[in-house]
Amino acid sequence: MAWIYLLIAGLFEVGWAISIKYSQGFTRLGPSVATIALMILSFGFLSRALRTLPLGTAYTIWTGIGAIGTVFLGIILFQEPIEVRRLTCIGLIVIGVIGLRLVSPH
Repeated sequence: MAWIYLLIAGLFEVGWAISIKYSQGFTRLGPSVATIALMILSFGFLSRALRTLPLGTAYTIWTGIGAIGTVFLGIILFQEPIEVRRLTCIGLIVIGVIGLRLVSPH
């Protein structure tokens, strides 16, 4: 169950990262409230995952999910550049996240 909690935490992290962009520096109420709510949910699910998973593994995977999801949504929602070098770096993060999951004892 801890891995599912971690995945959910990572997805909420993507959500708050995107909503913070829409909040325009916390000057728009709706996106600002959404950002805070998504942060609380993300940290809540991360803390549940940390009851079982090693801190270093869980935190790295959580931030990896957030980074990967945020980059792809940035491309889709904000027309951020799609470059081979950029996607290669994201691919390395994907490999690292998968690697940590495979070698985790839990």
